[in-house]
Amino acid sequence: MFDGQQLLPAVNNMKDFERVMKEEGVYFVVLDVHLSLLAKMKKLSKEAGKKMLLHADLVQGLKSDRYAAEFICQTIRPTGVISTRANMLKTAKKNNILAIQRIFLLDTMALKTSYQQVEEVKPDVLEVLPGVLPDYIKKVREETGIEVIAGGLITTVDDIQTALQAGARAVTTSRKELWN
Repeated sequence: MFDGQQLLPAVNNMKDFERVMKEEGVYFVVLDVHLSLLAKMKKLSKEAGKKMLLHADLVQGLKSDRYAAEFICQTIRPTGVISTRANMLKTAKKNNILAIQRIFLLDTMALKTSYQQVEEVKPDVLEVLPGVLPDYIKKVREETGIEVIAGGLITTVDDIQTALQAGARAVTTSRKELWN
């Protein structure tokens, strides 16, 4: 998965995006971005040989409806789509785009609801947040049978190592000092 890349830089602005285009890794995550920048980012990442994983829920200027899902999957065509929304993930799967369901570990009820959505959507990958709960990284992986990436509150190299040792295939972080 992710061609063995274990750290997925997460960008929030064009300056960070430009930096990631020069980094060694191929895969990266786009978080908070304005709709008007998506096509340019996709074009530049393709030219650089990079693969964009787009957090669709955070695209500014785009509703979270079926039409937004179709626009992202048919026009932008990222390598992967990250979302908490079933319609977005199902549309990604129909378009042969990696569907990454984001799960927030808030409490038992939230986890139960996430598991129900996993059953409905059957995503390709789960992103567990916060990624600093190794017992839950392992638990989610075991209970769903789906590969897990970890994100959120990753602030140190130790956080990355702990998540990977718990079974995460990769870790997402927007902390630039950890990208190397």
